[in-house]
Amino acid sequence: MTTRPRPAAPPPAAARDAKIPTLAISPEKVSYIIAKAREFDVKDVVTDPDSGSNAADDAMLSVLEDHKDDPVVAELRAAIFALNVDEQIDLVTLAWLGRGDGGVEDWDDLRAEAARAHNRRTASYLLGIPLLSDYLEEGLSQLGIAYDEGSLT
Repeated sequence: MTTRPRPAAPPPAAARDAKIPTLAISPEKVSYIIAKAREFDVKDVVTDPDSGSNAADDAMLSVLEDHKDDPVVAELRAAIFALNVDEQIDLVTLAWLGRGDGGVEDWDDLRAEAARAHNRRTASYLLGIPLLSDYLEEGLSQLGIAYDEGSLT
């Protein structure tokens, strides 16, 4: 007796019926911010702010500490400030979507809340979210957009 393969379970109704939104921000811009956020995420808090030792003597560990004049933070802030308001709102909404604050079917509600909360501190807000890069990548994934680190040059 031969057995037939069992068909895959259909996706949940919410995922099937959800309309994929059109983003104001390009996936390339989000990918750049993900890459920079990953660079920022590996940084550590400053443990010895007045270290007078040579970094080479400390196995270069101070390089991973987060400093006020950190160029990665400056690049991230500049990239976020360069976005128009709609792109900033979509970026926050993607982070919330990836964090699990709602599903694709809730995009309009999440985006409306992000628009209501929008202010000039978007960069600071986003940089304060632990795992920002993971949330943005997951948000893109839920919209059917794959993050491709290799496409960044």
